[in-house]
Amino acid sequence: MSGKVAARLAELGLTLPDVVPPLAAYAPAVRSGSHVFTAGQLPMVGGKLTATGKVGAEITAEQAKELARICALNALAAVHSVVGDLDRIARVVKLVGFVASTPDFTGQPTVVNGASELLGEVLGDKGVHARSAVGVAVLPLDAPVEIEIQVELTP
Repeated sequence: MSGKVAARLAELGLTLPDVVPPLAAYAPAVRSGSHVFTAGQLPMVGGKLTATGKVGAEITAEQAKELARICALNALAAVHSVVGDLDRIARVVKLVGFVASTPDFTGQPTVVNGASELLGEVLGDKGVHARSAVGVAVLPLDAPVEIEIQVELTP
């Protein structure tokens, strides 16, 4: 991978990971016209879930924010797998973050900031997006966080 986004990832000390293989019957990302939609990305590193549990119980908000960064990096890898060049991203249009949390935890927006901030660090103004941060009872594999993104591509 080469280009401005690759250089920025390297500056940040980040490496674009391999695409996380699907856990069920879906594709990690699909392109429709000038947009790419990712499936929900878990905090997987090297094919393994990095943490399990609920935010507000086994996982702190700070830990979950770091896990959201991993999810966002995995989402960029999924986009890359479809378009081959992250410099083709015109902008991140939407990010949806799911946080498996205890009923009394209300810091979902802060957790999902981990993903939003990573996209801003990597893509600059192209990483600014609309967003939802949703608390849920449970996520696949008992993951604490799941992130999906939608990006618009340059012509």
